[in-house]
Amino acid sequence: MGFFKSLLNRRREKKLEERFEEINEGVLLEEDKKNGRKVEQYAIERLEQIVEVTKEIEEEKSEYRVVTAYLNDIHTIGGLPEKERAAITDVAQNIVNLDKARQEFLRAEKKISDVQYTAIQQEENTVPNTIKRLKSNEAYQETLEKDMKYLVRERDEWLFYKEELLIEEKKLQNHIRLVSGLGIASGILLLIYQFVTEAEMELVWTIFLFVMAAGICTLALKLMNAQRDYKRATKNADRAIQLLNTVKLKYVNVTNAVDYCREKFHVNSAGEFNRIWEAYLEAVKQREKFEINNDDLRYYNNRLIRMLSEYRLYDAKVWIPQALALVDHHEMVEVTHRLNERRQKIRGRIEKSMDVIKGHIEDLEKLIPDLSPEVAAHVREIMGSIEKIGVAR
Repeated sequence: MGFFKSLLNRRREKKLEERFEEINEGVLLEEDKKNGRKVEQYAIERLEQIVEVTKEIEEEKSEYRVVTAYLNDIHTIGGLPEKERAAITDVAQNIVNLDKARQEFLRAEKKISDVQYTAIQQEENTVPNTIKRLKSNEAYQETLEKDMKYLVRERDEWLFYKEELLIEEKKLQNHIRLVSGLGIASGILLLIYQFVTEAEMELVWTIFLFVMAAGICTLALKLMNAQRDYKRATKNADRAIQLLNTVKLKYVNVTNAVDYCREKFHVNSAGEFNRIWEAYLEAVKQREKFEINNDDLRYYNNRLIRMLSEYRLYDAKVWIPQALALVDHHEMVEVTHRLNERRQKIRGRIEKSMDVIKGHIEDLEKLIPDLSPEVAAHVREIMGSIEKIGVAR
């Protein structure tokens, strides 16, 4: 029975090692630090992550500037003289009225909200790539969730196994003490018997010593095996905990990216985002179709764009679908609130990304002495580039 249990444990450990290797990507364990190839591979993976996060930061900074530009446009519009503002409001009111007529004319179910339409319109050129990235991040998030569940289960099982082995070790130690005590007592009785009777007991002593040695050796061997299994279980439990902590960090980072994208475009998943994108394209076609057949709406749209362009706004066209905000003060307050909230989230995301890069750079600085000259030079070059653009500050 012990043989089969040992065999099952070995098979289980082999399967565990294979699963750990799958999850172990981008993780440098203590035992790996002695392997130069793994250290260099880890350093290269960290560099790739730094480059990827740096790209995200640059995109986020670009978006931050765009949102700020929109807020500046609102400030510019709000600061216009009353007469000029009234002229813009009058044109915007005509657009609102005509757009309402357009909705009645189309008599189609509205598949996209005004907030979603505006958010997508501002990022129209990058939306397809954003959908792909969100889909990829969601898949990665799901994989990490499975990895965390697996590692939690493995951690708990190995910790439970350690407790069982500890109990078994104590039992075996007690058995060894008991057998040793019984052996000593039996030996004393045999000596007394031999002394009193003066009988020949060479064979009895041989059998007695053999039985005692066999019993104690068997128990000692079992104890050594239990201690060895305890060390192995401790190592596997520690490894599961270390990997779990790393996977949790990755999960937090990708979850932040997923949540930010969903909030930005007011969707719940990449699938919904794709449907909203298709609805947006259809809405644009319908809008263009109606505008072709509606000279008045096209006239006021163009007029509003010309009027707003005179004030050197960042994007005058974005106010066409948001014409109501130019008419209704409460709607303008809502638009401003959404932009401020969006900018705050972008700022928070940039700060988190910078912290991630800072952590990666600190890891790499510790590893540089263990890298080959070529890889170390490559690491320093990229770290220098990061510092020049101010991402790691």
